[in-house]
Amino acid sequence: MSRILRIAGAQMGPNQRAESRAAILARMISLLEQAAAQGAKLVVFPELAFTTFFPRWPMDRDSPELLACFETAMPNPQVQPLFDRAKALGVGFYVGYAELTPDGQRFNSAVTVGPDGTILFKYRKIHLPGSDRVKEGQRYQQLEKMYFQYGDMGFPAARGPAEWGAPVLGMLICNDRRWPEGWRVLGLQGAELVMVGYNSAAYDPNGGEGESAELRTFHSTLAAQANAYMNATWAVTVAKAGVEDGAGLIGGSCIVDPNGIVVAQAKTLGDEVILADVDFDACRQGKEKMFNFAAHRRPQWYGPITGQVGATPPA
Repeated sequence: MSRILRIAGAQMGPNQRAESRAAILARMISLLEQAAAQGAKLVVFPELAFTTFFPRWPMDRDSPELLACFETAMPNPQVQPLFDRAKALGVGFYVGYAELTPDGQRFNSAVTVGPDGTILFKYRKIHLPGSDRVKEGQRYQQLEKMYFQYGDMGFPAARGPAEWGAPVLGMLICNDRRWPEGWRVLGLQGAELVMVGYNSAAYDPNGGEGESAELRTFHSTLAAQANAYMNATWAVTVAKAGVEDGAGLIGGSCIVDPNGIVVAQAKTLGDEVILADVDFDACRQGKEKMFNFAAHRRPQWYGPITGQVGATPPA
């Protein structure tokens, strides 16, 4: 049976703070339909796809505007049309969203949905960037640590359906892609496709002038290439891009093969579909040779990776 699956990255342009949920959802459904019309069977949307990137705005945690950015269930009546259209087209998708649990916990989350409209699995972002409080004097804030809790599900992997070739799937969200530990945990589960949605600033979100949009786009692509290669997996990283509420977001959405080669990349900062025919069996070369973990890993020497947080230079 063929293990080749046509995959799409559905890059989104900016979601303005004043833009309605209905308008955003209509754009997402249009991207889904464009991808399906070109034969895609799995579509990857960005992080926090249904809203603006609200962590740049200081808001009271219980304000109606902030709470309106969270989903209390997935799916729910506001997003159900996306699920319904995807099911009608026989297309699965990954989508990021802000999750509010019944007991009041808040996570930056993502789900992968199968072609039958059912959720295959969920992930909650672990590597939250930014600050847990407003930094005075900064034009834009990065308040993910204030609005979200750290993910508590680890780095789960799941099998995709047989009609996709039963690939081993993994998910990350935005800043997670910069940390190799998450990729390696997925790699140790045999991941053949890692899906990543992101909303990355086109400026240094921690203040200062040390990073440009071009450098941040380069780093985003580099992280996908390096980690895809080192774990012999396909990677799809998909942005929300452009100028959102006066703040720039990088694009650079891309599909990377298990050799680390970019096989498709967005050319704009707006709504755009990128496509690639993904051969999951192409992962075997790396998994069975250079990155044959069973043959070559030496975990007895890796303790500092999980045992400490800050760097400890030698005396």
